[in-house]
Amino acid sequence: MDITPEQAEAALDSAHQARRQVADEVGLPRAYWWAMAAGWIVLGAVGAAAPAWAAGAATLLFGAGHAALASRLLDGRRRTARLQVSRAVAGGRIPFVVVGMLVAFVGVTVLAGLALDADGADHAAIWAAVLVAAVVGFGGPEILRVLRRWVRA
Repeated sequence: MDITPEQAEAALDSAHQARRQVADEVGLPRAYWWAMAAGWIVLGAVGAAAPAWAAGAATLLFGAGHAALASRLLDGRRRTARLQVSRAVAGGRIPFVVVGMLVAFVGVTVLAGLALDADGADHAAIWAAVLVAAVVGFGGPEILRVLRRWVRA
């Protein structure tokens, strides 16, 4: 069987499109984002009510737990809600996107806490944490999807 160059190119294009569609399915389950939101609120409460050393320790534990969980979920080897893919298909940038999101969420939490405190709000750290937790819980998957598209991950 002879294959024309146009047929070969069309077949390769189809294969690349299918790979992109599969890679788009990689993400974190909705439960992950709600667990992250709950942890964010707990950290806000610990930061507001506990001594600085306890808040620091809780933050380190939260970060370590998140790193372990996210690395298992994003490595491409675990089954997501719709499929299981290899690390090569999943791409190596996704963990960096998630970490970047978390750093941005920390920044938003700090800025919101400072703004609420300057406005005289009671429990500013907790309210800032609740604000960011709502964004994480309701919008985490969508934010990740948009950021992945922006950085082509």
